[in-house]
Amino acid sequence: MTRTSAAQSRELPSTWNPADVEAELYQRWVDRGYFTADPHSDKPPFSIVIPPPNVTGSLHIGHAFEHTLMDLLTRRRRMQGYEALWLPGMDHASIAVQALVEQQLREEGVDHRELGRQGFLDRVWQWKEQHGGAILSQMRRLGDGVDWTRERFTMDEGLSRAVQTIFKKLYDDGLIYRAEQLVNWSPEMRTAISDIEVDHKEVEGELVSMRYGDGENSLVVATTRVETMLGDTAVAVHPDDERYQHMVGTEIELPLTGRKIPVVADSHVDPEFGSGAVKVTPAHDPNDFEIGRRHGLPMPTIMDERGRIADSGTAFDGMDRFAAREAIREALREQGRIVAEKRPYLHSVGHSSRSKEPIEPRLSLQWFVKVAPLAEGAGDAVRDGRVAVHPPELAKRYFDWIDNLHDWAISRQMWWGHRLPIWYGPGGEVVCVGPDEEPPSGEGWRQDEDVLDTWFSSGLWPFSTMGWPDDTADLHKFYPTSVLVTGYDILFFWVARMMMLGLYAMDGVEPFKVIALHGMVRDPYGKKMSKSAGNTVDPLQWMDTYGSDAVRFTLARGANPGTDAPMSEEWVSGARSFTTKLWNATRFALAKGAVAGRDLPPRAELTDADRWILDRTDALVAEVDELMEDFQFAKSTEALYHFTWDEFCDWYVELSKTQLDEGQERAESTRAVLGHVLDVLLRLLHPTIPFVTEELWTTLTGGESLVVADWPKPTGEPADEGAARRVAAVQKLVTEIRRFRSDQGLKPGQKVAANLGGIEAAGLGEHVPAIRSLVRITEPGEEFASTASIEVGLATGDVTVELDLSGAVDVAAERKRLTKDLAAAEKELSGTEQKLDNPSFTAKAPAEVVDKIRARRETARGEVDRINARLASLPQE
Repeated sequence: MTRTSAAQSRELPSTWNPADVEAELYQRWVDRGYFTADPHSDKPPFSIVIPPPNVTGSLHIGHAFEHTLMDLLTRRRRMQGYEALWLPGMDHASIAVQALVEQQLREEGVDHRELGRQGFLDRVWQWKEQHGGAILSQMRRLGDGVDWTRERFTMDEGLSRAVQTIFKKLYDDGLIYRAEQLVNWSPEMRTAISDIEVDHKEVEGELVSMRYGDGENSLVVATTRVETMLGDTAVAVHPDDERYQHMVGTEIELPLTGRKIPVVADSHVDPEFGSGAVKVTPAHDPNDFEIGRRHGLPMPTIMDERGRIADSGTAFDGMDRFAAREAIREALREQGRIVAEKRPYLHSVGHSSRSKEPIEPRLSLQWFVKVAPLAEGAGDAVRDGRVAVHPPELAKRYFDWIDNLHDWAISRQMWWGHRLPIWYGPGGEVVCVGPDEEPPSGEGWRQDEDVLDTWFSSGLWPFSTMGWPDDTADLHKFYPTSVLVTGYDILFFWVARMMMLGLYAMDGVEPFKVIALHGMVRDPYGKKMSKSAGNTVDPLQWMDTYGSDAVRFTLARGANPGTDAPMSEEWVSGARSFTTKLWNATRFALAKGAVAGRDLPPRAELTDADRWILDRTDALVAEVDELMEDFQFAKSTEALYHFTWDEFCDWYVELSKTQLDEGQERAESTRAVLGHVLDVLLRLLHPTIPFVTEELWTTLTGGESLVVADWPKPTGEPADEGAARRVAAVQKLVTEIRRFRSDQGLKPGQKVAANLGGIEAAGLGEHVPAIRSLVRITEPGEEFASTASIEVGLATGDVTVELDLSGAVDVAAERKRLTKDLAAAEKELSGTEQKLDNPSFTAKAPAEVVDKIRARRETARGEVDRINARLASLPQE
């Protein structure tokens, strides 16, 4: 049966098969324009711009996590009557794409430099058209409700114009300059890279201590990078270190070079670490660079762009940095200058996230953005409340970064990217060209070869994607954006840049109202996912196996603000079971004629169960609204899960079965309540699990689509506390009878006669048919004789349940089963007691482990007592 015919006949297939309908449903949403935002609408705006994934990327679990949250927010706002825009796009990813295409060319035996700049760029665009953007189709798989008509790419003509415009503005305002400063350098890529492209890893290296100078006028310094000693221009000691005060201002010989270098006093030096003296290599270490600036030291660069020793004036010139490390250490050893070596020495080393090589701090001529005036505004926007950081406790991280920013190196020595709009003249002229200006021409003029850091163009994303620098309808309607959903790991890099550039370009108007930070997806044990650890997961495989809704539900259920989210396939499987439960409950309601969209009967005509579930539904709407406004995705999803499974399916659906058999009037009101609750529930669940809810809701209601349906509101009826108390009493009574039946060895479906004493006095008379149905007990006959009983204390009164179990239990089989269970319980009790009686265990084991063993012991004791009591109650054979 097709989906359309199923909806028309108010029937559903027996099982929910996501693969059969997800693609069709998604395409229908797109074709009908549900995700296309109208800038001329009178509705209040809500907008999110997607953190643009790399054009080389595929949908990993982090994307799926973040996209689920953004889609959830956008779908809900759309249902609430907002003009909702979720704007998609991709980042050109300079380094990643350049490295990928270079590698492809190498495999073909071609050096990319042989193609020339334009030939290489032609090849990159060709690759982009053929292979780039795989993630976009994968976003459809996940159900991303983005406005595809507004898809952007950071190298599009419009965005390129925005980049050139803001560069020119920054340059003219004196906020962009060229200087020789220390940068992260990738010898393999031969370019400067940004901080976000550096991964710091703990590695096993060596710490070599070596002696500079001789006799009394010698100093011992230590380093993990012996090769950099060729670029030393000083040795620094602390000003208050009495051991070296006599040497401050003197010179000492730098081994292997024949050069003399000064001994300087600098408070940066820790006199308690090592010898208290440090070598200073200003061109190859960030801290040394600052010392060099403070003392006016020379800053020779002793490595070329490939990481080879160069211009050191020694025999090591031309050597790779790692080969030079070995050779220099051996040369120092031959001179007797190695004082100590510590191997292995664990220390943190920055690695390029792309080429995986150790980066090299290197003094280099680059273009920079002067960030101090921009950062001040970005800090003030959060301090004065124009932009809220959520959760608020993470605002401190933001301030720690934004208040201590260094100038931003924005030039990259590559071909793929936004080329700097800078021209150099034959007489040393430097001209910055705007997007509507003609570049200078004539002999000797040339454009700068470098391109801009990818983060420069992505920093403009919230407004460049909406048409800036033109005055567009999109900017008027949707800027500033409503919320930025992103991981706390790029708070410092991407978020800070968007804040600085957005406030600057948009005349002080912030790029977003709220920064909603989430954590990282981790494995079930809280460990970071990585290929080397073998704990990564592919969300696409999970979607193939369990459906996109199950993956989305699991991700949302783990999304607590600002904290990491553990994830496991077992939980996705559980979410799949949840969608099945919802599917079956709706099939039941449809089969029983449930209706939605009609007025509910007057409260006086409803049962306790009806009033209770309607009140719980109202409370759920209010709870979900409150939690969602606070970005408490995990808590709102958990509330929806427990209401659906524990209250609606496990209780109301079961209670309704009796009501549906109590005459036409009662059945009609029950159908109305069933339909109403399902209608509300499916609306509330839709932003999180859009596919299954769409299929169920359109079949239940005949409505057009949940995507454009109204968000539910509470009925406004006062809660019936009496009905809630009575239903709670029914739940407790049923639960206790079921437990007692199990203890007595009755099979779940086995019916036995029972008498319910005190049921009327407890105010549960109208619930007797439902109670008897739920616990499989029949009315007592004339020959009824109680053989077992239980007294249940309820808030509304005590009820005594007397059961006739004669002939209902196979005594021999029950005794055998209980005897086996008793042996297992006694073994557990003995094992836990032995551990707790062992002083070495209780003294050495962690407190939480000891507490768990104590809890297991008490559980085992209770089991032993219960089973013995049950055995004693069995009739003798």
